[in-house]
Amino acid sequence: MAKDVPNVKGMEIRWLSDVEEQDYPAAESYLRIIYMPDKVDGMVAALRKAPMVQFKAKDIFRASQLSLLGISNSHIENDRAKILAGKPLSPLLLVRDSLNGKVVIADGYHRLCAIYGFNEDALIPCKII
Repeated sequence: MAKDVPNVKGMEIRWLSDVEEQDYPAAESYLRIIYMPDKVDGMVAALRKAPMVQFKAKDIFRASQLSLLGISNSHIENDRAKILAGKPLSPLLLVRDSLNGKVVIADGYHRLCAIYGFNEDALIPCKII
């Protein structure tokens, strides 16, 4: 079941009601580069149980301290095509890295970049720990 979230430009960005199962192993793979494996196991378990929340695209970018990828990126092009076709996207998986004062985008960076290109104020469903 998809959840529709209208943005200020009137275009609807559709969201799945929960994170796709394939996103958890992707997040785990990425997080294992940054954190020790024993810590990552707990993080992924916590992400699975975390409630869904929403943040504006621009705020996630600011908190992550990452730069916006160009729309010529193939993953971003695919996500933009999904948005234009009205296909629902999977929510983002985020980890608060309080030691470094930022948010780690464990999964969903390309989706975030695609959405930002449409509307930086769009509310994005996320799970965050």
